[in-house]
Amino acid sequence: MSIVVGEVIAVSGIRISLRIFEDSSQETIFYEGVKYRGVSLREHVLIQRGFIDIVCLVEGEYLDEKKLEADADKTVYIRKVDVRPIGYVVDDKFFEGVKYMPMIRDKASLLSEPMVSKIYGTEGQSHFSIGAMLKENVPINLPWAKIFNSHLGIFGNTGSGKSNTLAKLYTTLFNEKLAALKAKSQFVIIDFNGEYTEGQILPAKSKQITILDSKKGGHKFKIESAHFWDAETLSLLFQATTNTQQPFLRRVLSGKEKFKGFPLERYIEKTFEKAFSSGEAKPDALELSREIARLIDCESLQDHLKGITYFTKDKYFKDSSGNYYNSNGAGFANNIKPILEDVNLGGIDQFSELILRCYLQLCSDVVLGYAQYEHIQPVLSRAKSSIAALRNVLEIVDVAPPPRLLHVISLKKCKNEIKKILPLLIAKNFYINHKDSDNLKSPPSRTLHLIIDEAHNILSEQSTREHEIWKDYRLELFEEIIKEGRKYGVYLTLSSQRPADISPTIVSQIHNFFIHRLVNERDLMLLDNTISTLDSSSKALIPTLAKGCCVVTGTAFDLPMILKVDPLLKEHRPASDDVNLEELWAIPPT
Repeated sequence: MSIVVGEVIAVSGIRISLRIFEDSSQETIFYEGVKYRGVSLREHVLIQRGFIDIVCLVEGEYLDEKKLEADADKTVYIRKVDVRPIGYVVDDKFFEGVKYMPMIRDKASLLSEPMVSKIYGTEGQSHFSIGAMLKENVPINLPWAKIFNSHLGIFGNTGSGKSNTLAKLYTTLFNEKLAALKAKSQFVIIDFNGEYTEGQILPAKSKQITILDSKKGGHKFKIESAHFWDAETLSLLFQATTNTQQPFLRRVLSGKEKFKGFPLERYIEKTFEKAFSSGEAKPDALELSREIARLIDCESLQDHLKGITYFTKDKYFKDSSGNYYNSNGAGFANNIKPILEDVNLGGIDQFSELILRCYLQLCSDVVLGYAQYEHIQPVLSRAKSSIAALRNVLEIVDVAPPPRLLHVISLKKCKNEIKKILPLLIAKNFYINHKDSDNLKSPPSRTLHLIIDEAHNILSEQSTREHEIWKDYRLELFEEIIKEGRKYGVYLTLSSQRPADISPTIVSQIHNFFIHRLVNERDLMLLDNTISTLDSSSKALIPTLAKGCCVVTGTAFDLPMILKVDPLLKEHRPASDDVNLEELWAIPPT
């Protein structure tokens, strides 16, 4: 039996007005052991239309006055509410959407809390709950399969509770599904602020934690050599220009691939022979040879090259002993080749090898007239600078290590330039490895979940601290992941306090949103233009949401709802708590 509280007095489009009976203004009603919420803003009511129950949401209320005919001086105030239909109930099952509309004098009744839970949650199908509805305080079971089979956006101003929501989502997932996830899915957290490096989501011993430090070194991210020795990657790392420097880097890589089995020591010998047996000596080749001698740390070669002089008038080399270096090759064969035969580069790492190959290639190009020294030198300077920073945080390996269920990569101790570069390399490394894996089927039998905290740091279109080409490629990579990744089982979770700074293309491809308090007009406009499932009443609440409360909407949910996310225990919360100044500044007892 339903509790009738009013009747329909007006229907205009999808706007319905109800007259509420005088004795129906209680906040909470218990009937036969079931709890019902009274009629107030954002509460729910049922309107009975034959055998159909139309579910409506209260959007406003007001008082209307009525003069009594018997006593003209006496005024009676009538409580009226405006409601909007959101769906209907048939055979105790809720269907979203406006299909039926009521008629005048149809009765309105209260909606029980179990029915509210059934409307917004997945009662009987899932036990995945991270909180309760704010107004009704009814725990909601979320459709976890639809949530994690999609791209997620968790947005909110600093201190609004978005980090707790992110951690609560994945903590609940691992608590409920840990055994089923192993060997089937991989989760990677790119953590800019070091919030997940302890017991968050999973105990520290059960996950891989990589804390990168661009100054002191320590942990290193293992990247496959095939991904490092890549023309696009190197062009972006070193900000190579399109017309001259990028073709140069491609020649470096093609030479490495072409002469794969050729010892690097013999490559140096052939390059020096070319430089010092040329019919027309090039002064830039001498300077490059001296730099190569420093790179391979050969003191005898450095000392010998210091004595070589270039004579501009006749364009030839001559050393301090009077030996000439010309096209007959005698000077090279007698003086430089014996020194090079003793060079051993067995312990050189791949970072040093890259720089060395670049200088060897430039020396050959200068001798042959393929490139000019002053055009290529800037990219080599940038390469040496970048390699010095990357060496502390990257380790180049031939084969990727076996994947772990959860891998947290902390960038807290990295410099800003590294924070821009590393997420690109990390995401590309995981994405390509997953996409190109041999046992990937259609539909995919394994999934990859990339979780990026503070995503505005790397997905911003507003950044002016980087080259335009680099920014375009960075955005293109993540746009490819978010647009094409679904078919490969790759899903992004983005957490940010400034969604308006993130590329609109990326935001538009997000399927489900957890939106905490946002007050910036640009952020609100982006959500309004991007999220088709966000209704006006829910959007109006976003700037005033309390800490820990969020609007949940998207393709996994029939209707937007206001959820209060349960706070995690202190030891499981992300390391982002506010400072307690009362405790910090308390005067110690004397």
